[in-house]
Amino acid sequence: MRGLPTVVAITAAMTVLTGCGPVSDLGGLADSGRSGASGDSSKATGVNPLDNPDGTKPGLAPITSAKDKEDARALIEKVDTKGRGPKTGYDREEFGYAWADNADDIPLARNGCDTRNDILARDGKDLKYRSGSDCVLESMTVYDPYTATTIKWRKSDASEVQIDHVMPLSYDWQMGASRWSKAKRVRIANDPLNLLSVDGSTNSSKGDSSPATWLPPSRKIRCAYVVRFAQVALKYDLPVTPADKTAMLEQCA
Repeated sequence: MRGLPTVVAITAAMTVLTGCGPVSDLGGLADSGRSGASGDSSKATGVNPLDNPDGTKPGLAPITSAKDKEDARALIEKVDTKGRGPKTGYDREEFGYAWADNADDIPLARNGCDTRNDILARDGKDLKYRSGSDCVLESMTVYDPYTATTIKWRKSDASEVQIDHVMPLSYDWQMGASRWSKAKRVRIANDPLNLLSVDGSTNSSKGDSSPATWLPPSRKIRCAYVVRFAQVALKYDLPVTPADKTAMLEQCA
């Protein structure tokens, strides 16, 4: 019996380190450089976007070190700028039906699961699937980088967690996607690089805003957020507005 306090202490410590307790218990782990780049623990707070160039790893972790911020600014500097074009002709259906599994040349596509469930599974922990399905999620726990909160999600309240297009589709349209093929628009709409599981009300408040007019409420994630925005822009050869690029660089200063 005299060994019981030691066992309890070790168990408590392991609970914090593996992310089984509240995310706030992780303390400085989420901010220690490029922590969470691999392994299941990455789902506690996500992965640094500099270590996740294809978007297949979970979530979004803060960029904190001076070297990473230097790399972040160098990446953002590569993005071209242009004025925002008209929204004339934009419709969500121009990017395919929502969460299509039929995109080509992007990760997770054509695997038999729709994009929304793919992204929820990528970002979530403690996944529980509908009986008889290995795609449709019924419940999970997910860390929202935009608000730095953990959400216990159930499909019965599906809108509590939404999938955000980091680079909004209407923004893509205005910056050049209106001239793309339908197939390319379907790709950017379903590319894991452009998608994050986040708090529903926060995503609704973002709408189709870009970095000059909207940034995540959690300040510590803003540099990572604009890096992801830049990654999408560069992959699809899309410019951003001069105001957006200025705002993006400021977040990683």
